[in-house]
Amino acid sequence: MKFSALIFDFDGVLIESELVGNRQIAAYLTSIGHPTTTEQSMAKFMGLAGADFIGAVEAWIGRTLPDDFHSARKAEDERVMASGIDAVAGAVAFVRGLPSDLPVAIASSSSVAWIERHLDHIGLRDRFGAMIFSGREHVTRGKPAPDLYLFAARALGVDIAHCAIIEDSPVGATGAVASGGHVIGFVGGSHCAPDHADRLQAIGVQDIAGSFDEIALLVA
Repeated sequence: MKFSALIFDFDGVLIESELVGNRQIAAYLTSIGHPTTTEQSMAKFMGLAGADFIGAVEAWIGRTLPDDFHSARKAEDERVMASGIDAVAGAVAFVRGLPSDLPVAIASSSSVAWIERHLDHIGLRDRFGAMIFSGREHVTRGKPAPDLYLFAARALGVDIAHCAIIEDSPVGATGAVASGGHVIGFVGGSHCAPDHADRLQAIGVQDIAGSFDEIALLVA
């Protein structure tokens, strides 16, 4: 392996949640009088969480979100937590094919409970063990700050410079590049538009991969 550890984003890298979530956001905003496509939602909000996410949505619609936005999001989260979200094509085989002694971690804007639930669904929970880190729970500054990646590298006991980070969102890639890790911009999820690679390259990612087969070649 070229790298001493791998750090994965989660939504849009290991599970196909970005398309599911942004489809719901777009439908809600359209229903309250702010026509929004799924593609626009992904371009504007993907990778954001907490106050940053709410701020971006409110900036897009030019007003404060109605209270029922939060209940609609909660209902959607409960629905997909119950049903599970499937893995990105090739993700499970790639992770299972890594050397068993290679340190791996997840660094995500989602909650640990969300990550663990969907890792259980796709059968990868055991591979990551305790190395599951949330920008909401483990650091003060989440993405696009580099803090979460640095936190994950320290927990793995590996210098960030020797880590490969697999990221799909511009928000996440911004923090990953700033961390000093080697960033692979993943554009193989169903949510990635034709110009997604260009957006990630403009941020400074070192490599682009359109599939997990391509990631395997980049890290081998």
